[in-house]
Amino acid sequence: MTRHPSSPLRRGNPLWLTMTALLMGMNILLSMSVLSVPVPGGHLYFCDLVINIAAVFLDPLAAFLVGGVGSFLGDFFFYPAPMFVSLAAHGLQAVVISLISHHVLPDRRMLSSSLGVAVGAVIMVIGYTIGRSYVYATPAVAMTKLPWEIAQGAINGVLAIVLLYPMQLEKRFRQMIHSTRP
Repeated sequence: MTRHPSSPLRRGNPLWLTMTALLMGMNILLSMSVLSVPVPGGHLYFCDLVINIAAVFLDPLAAFLVGGVGSFLGDFFFYPAPMFVSLAAHGLQAVVISLISHHVLPDRRMLSSSLGVAVGAVIMVIGYTIGRSYVYATPAVAMTKLPWEIAQGAINGVLAIVLLYPMQLEKRFRQMIHSTRP
């Protein structure tokens, strides 16, 4: 989705700031353990759902702010050990999803968004696996969490695409954005 210079979602305008802040806040809230599913060795979080949706809706900078900075702040408030891993892994995940969904196959939004979300999930899983090797000082501990990282990426990716396209969240978002023009 190429942004026209007069688009209501151009970088820095109030609607762009509001959408970015709202989605970042949702990411931070979904970083709480009480809103996750306990699994052996940790939790399965749903913050990737918001990251995926934000990256499809927004430009790469806003996607990075929602995904990377939002995840960093969520970890900072609730569990600070992996906060820099979250900044890098979720930030890169969000930027790549945004770039792919806006520039690859622009006439086939669902397919390009699905591809972006899939690539983003791989980035998140690899980033967290490598990052946790350093945070927890051992690759063996990081590997025990690998199946849950894969599950988190897959579940959140499928949920995001279902919400965006069969449930028409993406279409409604575009209608809302275009109805805000003066």
